[in-house]
Amino acid sequence: MKRFIQGEHRTQGMLLPEHLDDYITEHNPVRVVDVFVDELDLAKLGFGGVVPAETGRPSYHPAMLLKIYIYGYLNRIQSSRRLEREAQRNVELMWLTGRLAPDFKTIADFRKDNGKAIRNASREFVMLCKKLDLFSDALVTIDGSKFKAVNNRDRNFTTDKMQRRMQEIETSINQYLTALDTADRQEPEVAQLRTVRLQDKIAALKKQMQALKEIEVQLKDAPDGQISLTDPDSRSMKTRGTGMVGYNVQTAVDAKHHIIVEHEVTNVGSDRDQLSSMAEQARTAIGTEKLTAIADRGYFKSEEILACDKAGITVIVAKSNTSGGTANGRFGKDDFIYDAQNDEYRCPAGQPLIRRTTTTVRGLTLHRYWYSDCHNCAIKEKCTQGKERRVTRWEDEAVLEAMQSRLDHFPDAMRIRRQTVEHPFGTIKLWMGSAHFLTKTLKRVKTEMSLHVLAYNLKRVMQILGVGRLMREIRA
Repeated sequence: MKRFIQGEHRTQGMLLPEHLDDYITEHNPVRVVDVFVDELDLAKLGFGGVVPAETGRPSYHPAMLLKIYIYGYLNRIQSSRRLEREAQRNVELMWLTGRLAPDFKTIADFRKDNGKAIRNASREFVMLCKKLDLFSDALVTIDGSKFKAVNNRDRNFTTDKMQRRMQEIETSINQYLTALDTADRQEPEVAQLRTVRLQDKIAALKKQMQALKEIEVQLKDAPDGQISLTDPDSRSMKTRGTGMVGYNVQTAVDAKHHIIVEHEVTNVGSDRDQLSSMAEQARTAIGTEKLTAIADRGYFKSEEILACDKAGITVIVAKSNTSGGTANGRFGKDDFIYDAQNDEYRCPAGQPLIRRTTTTVRGLTLHRYWYSDCHNCAIKEKCTQGKERRVTRWEDEAVLEAMQSRLDHFPDAMRIRRQTVEHPFGTIKLWMGSAHFLTKTLKRVKTEMSLHVLAYNLKRVMQILGVGRLMREIRA
């Protein structure tokens, strides 16, 4: 084939073979992985096997296994079996490991046995980012996203699901019994074949019913009324689609460089109780006393916002509007102006709503205000359908009003939140593929997520600083 660039023949020998290092360019990301792990104090981080045993077969050094995993997650290779194959054929991994090729069981056991240490290694890189002054704005956005677990929806049970499945099985059994009666009226040969087939189906359904009754007994003892058979820690969670069985991953992302400052994995589907915890962890990771955190309306909970305020963390959370009256065109609570000096509200008609009662609901102290002559008001139909319009005020409502004022003066807050925190989720889910998590139980899923976060942050900082500079900063 003339006029084409020619390659070497496969059987061609070389007098002076090339070094393996010649295949790895100076700006290859694998060099960052090598330098980063070499600079870690693995024993201090909690990795086992750093000091070798005096007896038995020599083991692999944990640094080498950690390099394999970080490289794998950087390159969308999370399976231990795939990492085993790559170590035998991938030139970059050969360079990284010194041509060592551990089997998949050794690779998988390392991830299983060093979960806490891997999480510490991920935090160590965040500390490096802090040292490089990449978090100078002290502004983070917080959000949660649902990730699939290794548990099919058919193997997750709640009380409602249990009742539906039992009813479906009973309906199917009745249909098969009716079909049996019909089969008895057929020719003997045909009737026998149909009867055997239908009886087998009925027997299988009765077996399923018995299994469901056993699970129903276990459901009564489950603290959250839910059981997953494949991954016991996974839970059914609502999504915008049909829902999924999985985990809720929380992240706090730096608004300037989109670096994941802190993350957490939980099997609680709601985000409402996560705000203060994630904000406090993010502030600790950044190492600042003043922090501003932005979150969507899924995090709007009075107690959580108050906890952040007491901790000195400035939060901006979009308020949920669930008022049925507002949806029907009537005045909302925002149309009533509070007068702090006189402790009363001023309605749209200009009348004062005076505090009448104080109650405690779910630990919150609530004051109720109303005007006693609403029935003579000319615009009553635009305000309420009841006897009078009552307004409820939480004793710490001033904290929520101050937050709303911050949001009014920072109209781009929710846009910044979207373009900041949703980018890492989309990237990581793309790396994971449709299966998402590969491991089971909350403890191991947390380890897997820490590796994804470390790989994401490494790639982000390499894009920001460049491979060469990042390597120099790591060694410094």
